[in-house]
Amino acid sequence: GIGGAFQYGLQISIINSPAEYIKSFIHETWLKRYGSSPSEDLITLMWSFIVSVYSIGGLLGSSTAGYLAVRFGRKKAMLFANIPALLSAALMGLSRLCGSFEMIIAGRLFSGVCGGLALNIHFIYAGECAPRKRRGLIAMTASTAIAFGKFVGFALGLREVLGAEALWPVLMAANAVPALVQLLTLPFFPDSPRYLLIDKKDKEGCI
Repeated sequence: GIGGAFQYGLQISIINSPAEYIKSFIHETWLKRYGSSPSEDLITLMWSFIVSVYSIGGLLGSSTAGYLAVRFGRKKAMLFANIPALLSAALMGLSRLCGSFEMIIAGRLFSGVCGGLALNIHFIYAGECAPRKRRGLIAMTASTAIAFGKFVGFALGLREVLGAEALWPVLMAANAVPALVQLLTLPFFPDSPRYLLIDKKDKEGCI
């Protein structure tokens, strides 16, 4: 769940806290580049795009989740989902240093891809690995991970934590931590028995 549904919950909540700081960053960047102050409507438009482009990334991630889960297996597909997560963290974390609000847009797109992949594959992987008697309980962990991700996102966004003006790029890059945790731990997990039997024809591995 840490690298799965947690990523989705984290990303949909983490964007709320630094809203005003990012709008100010867009204003300052535009002023430096073009020598003129952008209108409020333009700043609102850019901010709306930063928020909503996550859904476009989620659509792209969700539409490829099934193919990746069958082609590479559930475990490898979940590991693959961490690539866009780390890329998005790097883009958003370095955006202020590079003076580019476009990097935030690109980062949100990649984080959406991660969320779409991780959320869907988490359900498949957890459901297929769970013992039959505990399948319902373990499938519910995806919903628990989403709720926990939202909570962590809101907690990190507090001014006393990472919600200060100087720290908003760090806040936006926080999704790198669960991605790294999963990259270090998931290789030790088994693959899905269903995938091994049906897709790989590995009966011994499945047993």
